[in-house]
Amino acid sequence: MTDTIIPQNREYKDRLFKLIFGRDNEQSKKWRLELYNALNDSHYTDPDALELNTIENVIYLTMKNDISFLIYNQMTLFEQQSTYNPNMPLRGLMYFAQLYQMHLSKTGKTLHRSSLVKIPSPQFIVFYNGIKECPDTVKLRLSDSFENPINNGEFEWTATMININKNHNESLQKKCEPLYNYTQYVSRISENKKNGMPAKQAVNEAVDWAINKNLLNGLFKTQKEEVLGMSLTEFDEEEFKRDMRNEGREEKAIEDATNLLKKNIPVETIAECIGLPLEQVLELQKQITVQA
Repeated sequence: MTDTIIPQNREYKDRLFKLIFGRDNEQSKKWRLELYNALNDSHYTDPDALELNTIENVIYLTMKNDISFLIYNQMTLFEQQSTYNPNMPLRGLMYFAQLYQMHLSKTGKTLHRSSLVKIPSPQFIVFYNGIKECPDTVKLRLSDSFENPINNGEFEWTATMININKNHNESLQKKCEPLYNYTQYVSRISENKKNGMPAKQAVNEAVDWAINKNLLNGLFKTQKEEVLGMSLTEFDEEEFKRDMRNEGREEKAIEDATNLLKKNIPVETIAECIGLPLEQVLELQKQITVQA
């Protein structure tokens, strides 16, 4: 009989992000406002000015988001992503449609009127901390998804992806200590695993380290079991290995495609030879152009 293997939960970054910034308590409100101020160079001081309106999948079975809130006539959505996802603008459009519908219903406004209905201005931020190397900031645009390109900007929706991995956006993290502490903990687990620690040991060591450092004002100590629970999970070993192989193949394909693009090989040739969708190769080409 083999021992049960307990891996790192691949969704723990998202769940921890919500634990820190997405709860409706005084500490989370304070951290949420601090993150908002750091992103917008604002200096708001009243945490209660943020009205949490996150869509939970308990109510909307096909729709959920990480953290959304209203503040001074702005509708803000924060999403955490552990994998690079070029479809975030489309997801954001769907999220905001639901958020605005809820807002209109709550405020008693209707679109069946002759006067213009005013709505809160949108802000969509994606916090990225996956293994794919990305610039500090990437503008993901809905128009990139159009089968027939429309470049006049008439139909656009943008997700601003901010890389919060170690050594990225350090000035932002310095302005927001809870975000910096979150990044430190996530990086600690990754470094432990790179050093050969089994997943369970890597997580336990990181939690104990965070407690000793008093990260997040002692949250790791007061909610240690919850953090451990969200960072570890039982799994089917064969399925886990299969997923890792698939992810590894995709990462290798992206790496090969990137190298070929830098050698000015036609995108159609790359897509055919590497086996990636043409749209994905075109997106890689755009990223290389932006970085250059």
